[in-house]
Amino acid sequence: MKENKKYLRLRDLREDSDLTQKQVGELIGISQRGYAHYENGDYDITGEILIKLASLYHTSTDYLLGLTNVSKPYTTT
Repeated sequence: MKENKKYLRLRDLREDSDLTQKQVGELIGISQRGYAHYENGDYDITGEILIKLASLYHTSTDYLLGLTNVSKPYTTT
């Protein structure tokens, strides 16, 4: 069940940011098709892509993975 939440969050964050799959792909350095595979759950998200997405959306990787409902990124001390 958590995997579905992960993929829903990717789509929701992208749509909330008024971005297309092509735009997100360009921003993180992959094709639209490659990004669509992540968003649709066809491929597991690599650590590198996960970090890029968290940075793009100003959130934590844990939020993207559905491990927390807190969307704010962790603060560094």
